[in-house]
Amino acid sequence: MTDLSVYLSGEIHSDWREEIYKGVSSAALSIKFNTPVTDHDNSDDCGVTILGDEDNLFWKDHKGAKLNAIRTKTLIEKSDVVVVRFGDKYKQWNAAFDAGFAAALGKPLIVMHDKSLTHPLKEVDAAALAVAETPEQIVAILNYVIKGELSGA
Repeated sequence: MTDLSVYLSGEIHSDWREEIYKGVSSAALSIKFNTPVTDHDNSDDCGVTILGDEDNLFWKDHKGAKLNAIRTKTLIEKSDVVVVRFGDKYKQWNAAFDAGFAAALGKPLIVMHDKSLTHPLKEVDAAALAVAETPEQIVAILNYVIKGELSGA
């Protein structure tokens, strides 16, 4: 299989992406990763920094959301697989939106969250082709997709 393009969406407050990068590197998988902007301040302030200040917080957020959507939409459309991580600290409406967008495009969707979020994410999980709890499981899934081999998860 040629290089796989994987978009890693979701919470930005833990090192789950780095764990996946390390696991993929150890497994020698040929994967190109893309992500949303994970610097929270840059993501929040991109609209006003690039397009000018806003007095109203709604318009500040609106500008930023639209600029972030250009990146997110483009990268999800170009991805072969989309992984969406839901953490337990914050409401990740953007991650839910990314999961829905990927599902609407027919992109293979893998969702990752702990068991405590199973009920609130039941509709998102129903759209996914796999629901994992750990970065190790994500690496094992990607290994299986690329190499057709089972590895310990």
